[in-house]
Amino acid sequence: MSGHSKWSQIKRQKGAADIKRGAIFSKLTNAIILSARHGGDSEANFQLKMAVEKAREASMPKENIDRAIKRGTGELAGARLEEILYEAIGPGGIGILIEAATDNRNRTNSEIKNILANFSGKLTGSGAVSYQFEKMGKFLISLTGQNQDELELQVIDAGAQDLEEQEESLAVYTKPNELEMVKKNLESQGINIKEAALIWEPKNLITIGDKVQAERILKLMERLEELDGVTVVYSNFDLPKELL
Repeated sequence: MSGHSKWSQIKRQKGAADIKRGAIFSKLTNAIILSARHGGDSEANFQLKMAVEKAREASMPKENIDRAIKRGTGELAGARLEEILYEAIGPGGIGILIEAATDNRNRTNSEIKNILANFSGKLTGSGAVSYQFEKMGKFLISLTGQNQDELELQVIDAGAQDLEEQEESLAVYTKPNELEMVKKNLESQGINIKEAALIWEPKNLITIGDKVQAERILKLMERLEELDGVTVVYSNFDLPKELL
């Protein structure tokens, strides 16, 4: 791979992910509901386990988590959620993938189209953008108090496909079906894993050199992620440090 998506790092640097707590809980609840459709036991359902861990990190009350699991398994009634992957082209020809979990496809379609149109972007057909990305597993390990050289060797031995230093963390990338195995291998060695997830990684990055265009792209990404029906947004743009 020629590089990794920079949007997740930029979000932390800019504080763009500081959405209202209610909105965060709504997105986390949807992730739990969708994951629980494949089984309500988090020890047997790895996707559910990741969703529950993320909810706990956000201090979501236990009763909220339990209720979301029961909605996913059908024990509690609720609006039917639909998973949708939107593909779009944004300013500068960047590719954008938008994962959504919504109980109203028409509303979410309209909201996403309107935001894209406001920033000279548009939705594309299925496969028009996703071929530029690769599905991968990813998690972070804090580098605080760690011997980085030793840690990197442990990560490689555990079966990771790639790694990258991101601020004060080590980002570890795996094949999608090996995320659980690599995570367990490292945890068995006493290594604390955070933010484990299946993600879309760009195969190549598009460097944006114009400041005005960079600002439009960042604002577009933030507006998309603020939507209730949107779970997460990925893109293949890269920004030089001087533009951040």
